[in-house]
Amino acid sequence: MKATQISKENGVVKFSIEFTVDEWKDAINKAYLANRGKFSIDGFRKGKAPRKIIENFYGHDIFWDEALNGLLENGYYDAVKEMDIEVIAQPSIDSPEIKKDEPVVITGTVQVFPEVEVKDYKGLEIEKFATVIGDKEVQEELERVQKSQARMEAVEGRKTENGDTVIIDFEGSIDGETFAGGTAENFELKLGSGQFIPGFEEQLEGKEAGDEVEVNVVFPGDYHAEELAGRPALFKCKIHEVKKEVLPEIDDELASDVSEFETLEEYKADLREKLQKNADERDESMMKDRALEALYNANEIEVPEVMIRNELDNMIYDMNQSLASQGLGLQQYMEWTGTTIDQVREDAKPEAEKRVKTRVLLKNLIRQEGLDATAEEIEALMKEFGEQYGMTVDQVRTMAGDNTEGYFRDDAQTKKAIDFLFGHAVQVEKKEEEKETEKTEE
Repeated sequence: MKATQISKENGVVKFSIEFTVDEWKDAINKAYLANRGKFSIDGFRKGKAPRKIIENFYGHDIFWDEALNGLLENGYYDAVKEMDIEVIAQPSIDSPEIKKDEPVVITGTVQVFPEVEVKDYKGLEIEKFATVIGDKEVQEELERVQKSQARMEAVEGRKTENGDTVIIDFEGSIDGETFAGGTAENFELKLGSGQFIPGFEEQLEGKEAGDEVEVNVVFPGDYHAEELAGRPALFKCKIHEVKKEVLPEIDDELASDVSEFETLEEYKADLREKLQKNADERDESMMKDRALEALYNANEIEVPEVMIRNELDNMIYDMNQSLASQGLGLQQYMEWTGTTIDQVREDAKPEAEKRVKTRVLLKNLIRQEGLDATAEEIEALMKEFGEQYGMTVDQVRTMAGDNTEGYFRDDAQTKKAIDFLFGHAVQVEKKEEEKETEKTEE
């Protein structure tokens, strides 16, 4: 097989793929073997007629379409790789002229990734983010750690208060009839958590272990179970235990329990350093996002509609996966929101178009600046991916298949392009009026 790029114009490549005489004969024979069972010819058991007999009976080209499909199925993507083009749609194939004992030449056209001239990508102005971690942020982190080390103790000598945890049995009824989901034993409920419907938890305050309490509530009008929405209910509750959360002191002992440091001051210094590092990474990530936004705004380009359609397909798929993780389906979502799939796609189209255009701009920036990825950079990304999913680099290669290098090279080049944009951007301070507006909104 030999692939040739004939021409390239307006994002469309015309190509030819030449298959040798032997390849063509082999393809016809494979088509015969795969389809001979479909033919019944007098004098032969079904599926046993020789190829020549079938061709004489049905026509010498009876297996050609199947053979051509087989050649293209196996050879098209090899041809794309050989021509070093990035296709974005299915090809349009011309009907070939086939002559006996001559190579088969198939011609066609296919849309390829668009080439555009990226402009004004150096010196992009982006808002500067420079978060400084102070005592307040360190204290908040200490309190989070303190809370994670809390223990529960039984309450003695007082009645229940907001914030206590009660262990209860309850049985709910409406008009004397119990209902599904309204009964439980040894249920752990933190008072004031808002876990139950409004009014329930408050009626358990000021009680003691051993008390039996009748709780009267009204289900909200928008309650998810329609048969309960807006209806008054009675819950008979039995309080078995009352517990309170006890926080450890923020001191040297806590520091040594949760870290490798012996003193609180050492631990606080380490926390500040880690919090600052995380803040710096978030700031840089936000500024890179601003750089991409600025690149998009600085370049008006046209992209093939097929790329936008493909991106919409990916977005709808991701949306469906996200809904599924919440126990919902896309169809159910559309019924609840009163939308159709066409409306969902139309609403998502501006974002899809923006994503595609940004990707096209980055890809062409890589081309213009020659931002190729090194073997070390590709290997580092593969290692990072493997560590994220508990895999070795060899396992990543096996999972990703033949195009492993290409997949991670694309990622490495994209990362390099974004770093290039950020490195050549101009960071500007936020305007004072914008800061005042943010303060007012807060």
